[in-house]
Amino acid sequence: MSPEKKKRSPSTRVRLRKGDNVKVIAGKDFGKTGKILRVIPQRGRLIVEGVNFVKKHSRRTREDRAGGIHEIEASIHVSNLMLICPKCRQTTRVGNTELADGTKVRTCRKCGEVLER
Repeated sequence: MSPEKKKRSPSTRVRLRKGDNVKVIAGKDFGKTGKILRVIPQRGRLIVEGVNFVKKHSRRTREDRAGGIHEIEASIHVSNLMLICPKCRQTTRVGNTELADGTKVRTCRKCGEVLER
């Protein structure tokens, strides 16, 4: 199979954004909370601060004099996370609402509050 015909899994729609606070609802870090550092929408994955640490082995280089084993945050699938509403402080799903002026905004499904970054 040629590289251009390589099959890719369909991307998951990511309703979470960089800077949102989320809670892990499944996996080895169940119950932990953190802020989203990076979103990878093509793979439906996120990198969350303080969640899903993995050990990375690195060789000594001119830039990294020490080398050794470093712990870094790995990506986690969006289905294992839930948004924490800044107003009601509960985990919630994200809804979309159109305001009177025609702009679309993200809203909390529990309290109806507009989610701003």
